[in-house]
Amino acid sequence: MADVHGNFEALARAGDGADLLLILGDLLDYVDYHDPSGGILGAVFGAERVRPFTALRTRGDFPGLHAYNQQLWAGVPDPAGAIEDIVAQRYRRVVEVVPEHTWLLLGNVDVASTWSAVAPPRLRGLDAETRTLAGVRFGFVAGGSGRPGAVIRQGASPWRPFVRSADDFQAAVDSLGPVDVLCSHVPPQLTPMRYDTVPARLEMYGPGLVEYIDRFQPKLALSGHVHQPLSRRLRRGRTECVNVGHFQRSGRPYVLDL
Repeated sequence: MADVHGNFEALARAGDGADLLLILGDLLDYVDYHDPSGGILGAVFGAERVRPFTALRTRGDFPGLHAYNQQLWAGVPDPAGAIEDIVAQRYRRVVEVVPEHTWLLLGNVDVASTWSAVAPPRLRGLDAETRTLAGVRFGFVAGGSGRPGAVIRQGASPWRPFVRSADDFQAAVDSLGPVDVLCSHVPPQLTPMRYDTVPARLEMYGPGLVEYIDRFQPKLALSGHVHQPLSRRLRRGRTECVNVGHFQRSGRPYVLDL
């Protein structure tokens, strides 16, 4: 599954009866757009102060959104510490509920440094590497990506999500070599998989994923990130590209029979 976004109750049951639980990132929610009291902002500021944030995001007013976000955190004595405490607490909950047979990569909303500090070795975040199960080779590329040519700037916000440069993302893709199942949090640059029908816009994509698919033609390319895509699956040559679903809302994993 992908986009757990704090639904740890369903996560605790997701691996029942499976040989492997494969998590494609976004364990956390910075803002829960369905429940303004949830997410990191809801935990710190409460629902009433989060609602203007969600309204600005829904309208696509990103300058106003960034200004409001800075205004919120300006009133907190130690913003980075407050975030670190909440993130670590929620990551410990993930460690408690996922089974031993779990592989995991982090998404763009996740905080890689905190996960590394909290997670045991068996749950190390997978990135730019491969693993094999039942003779099937899986490749992993974690995080989100900036656009090619863009410079990643953290700005004044204390929130430090896992968004890497396009060059760094591309290098992770290029390091894999041939696999049977390509796993990433963000989708390839394919419009039906990038376009979210609710906010009506194209979402983040992974540079190099389409080129990888065209070159190696893996059997499957699995991703998440886009919660309501125009298309949840499509063919690219011999590769079936699949959005595994918005797990926070559905509570249902995508089942892969090898």
